[in-house]
Amino acid sequence: MISTTTPTLEGHCIAAYHGIVVGEAILGANVVRDFFAGITDIVGGRSGAYEKSLQEAREVALREMEQRAAAMGGNAVVGVDLDYEVVGKDGGMMMVSASGTAVTVE
Repeated sequence: MISTTTPTLEGHCIAAYHGIVVGEAILGANVVRDFFAGITDIVGGRSGAYEKSLQEAREVALREMEQRAAAMGGNAVVGVDLDYEVVGKDGGMMMVSASGTAVTVE
């Protein structure tokens, strides 16, 4: 399935709009607490462990969004937006959400 941040797909015609689709993934409390409290595995100003966790959460959110689009009859998602939010008691978790519009393209 093609997912894009653009409102259209070049070379394709949108034949049908199926509605808004969303996917979410939440990182556990330890990841966020450790992230904001002080990162101990920083090499060159970056934290590989946290970047990997965020990447996995983003991939889960995108995959879930695409599955919901397919369930609605879509074969693509346009206008994709990714958001990262701290949630939970005392900001103990991080949520990654992906949203867009499920469409059928020809």
